[in-house]
Formats: sequence, structure tokens, C-alpha cells
Amino acid sequence: MIQVFLIGIASSILINNIVLMQFMGICPFVGVSNRIESSIGMSAAVLLVLVIATLITYPIYHFVLLRAGIGFLDTITFILVIASLVQIVELLIRKFSPSLYRNLGAYLPLITCNCAVLGLVQINIASRNNFFESMTFAIGTGLGFALVMIIFTTMREQLKSADVSKSFKGIPIALISAGIMALAFFGLTGLV
Repeated sequence: MIQVFLIGIASSILINNIVLMQFMGICPFVGVSNRIESSIGMSAAVLLVLVIATLITYPIYHFVLLRAGIGFLDTITFILVIASLVQIVELLIRKFSPSLYRNLGAYLPLITCNCAVLGLVQINIASRNNFFESMTFAIGTGLGFALVMIIFTTMREQLKSADVSKSFKGIPIALISAGIMALAFFGLTGLV
């Protein structure tokens, strides 16, 4: 059981990374990756929302929607659950870390429409993952999101002082760097 968990986590972080391999969650990836504190805060918030969303949506889908014969309402239901969770996380961050709340700014509510969160829940349903596999995938996806956010933020901080052509400064060189990161992660395919 532990081995399956560890393989699932490693696969979600390195091989099936939600940002670099499935291109979900790009908005906060690019938008919040200017400062390491903001990246860590966003990563923690996304991890929390991913895990709790999976924890709540799995039973809702399997024990409510499917049994009632209304499984086709899954997307609308999941969006409502995710939006509610993000509001709760936003209130908690505002109360316990006002500086992080200010740093995240408009990107915190964007977790609601972050396709990584909805995508994860939908992938779990489409893959017919059981509850354990769904939770493993949620934890691994959150950790994978955090890993690439922190690496990308570190790269962007280093690029600020790099000698880069004027036409490539800022977002262009950041996107080129993200592409190189995606290629590096693609090289890990087949590892697990």
C-alpha cells in the first residue's frame, strides 16, 4: 500500500505534472511566480484546495450524483464545491497571514477557476480512480504544482539580474524558461 502511494505521488509530481505536462494551472504559475513567498503561499493554498476538493467531491459524485442518476451535473457541482473551498481558504489566509493575502492579491480567487483544481477532480472521475488513488493523485498534484512553482520562481528571480536581450526581458524569457522546464520534466516520462 505504501509503495503504491509513493509511486502515485512520484508520478503526479514528476511525470504527470499538472502544470508542465497537462498545461493546467498556468495562470497562477506565471502570475504569482515573481516572489518566493507568494509562490509558497499559492502552492500551499492550491495543495489545500486540491486535497479538500477531492475529499469532498469524490463522495458527492459517487454517493449522491450517481445514485440519483444525475452524474451529468458533476462539473457544475464540482465548481460550486471548489468555489466554496476557495472562499474559506481566502478567509483563513486573510485572517492568519494578511501579508500573504496582499501578495497573492487577485490570484487567490483565481484558484476557483484554476483549471488544475477542476481538472484534477474530473481526471479522477474519468480515470475511475478509487478514493485512495484520488487522494494520492490530489496530494501528488499539489506537491508537483508547488515544486514547479518554486523552481520557476527561483529561475525568474535569477533572470531579473541576468544579461538578457531587451526584447526577451520579463514574460518572454520566463515563458522560454517554462518551456525548457517542461522539456526537462518530459524527459522523466517512463521513469515510474
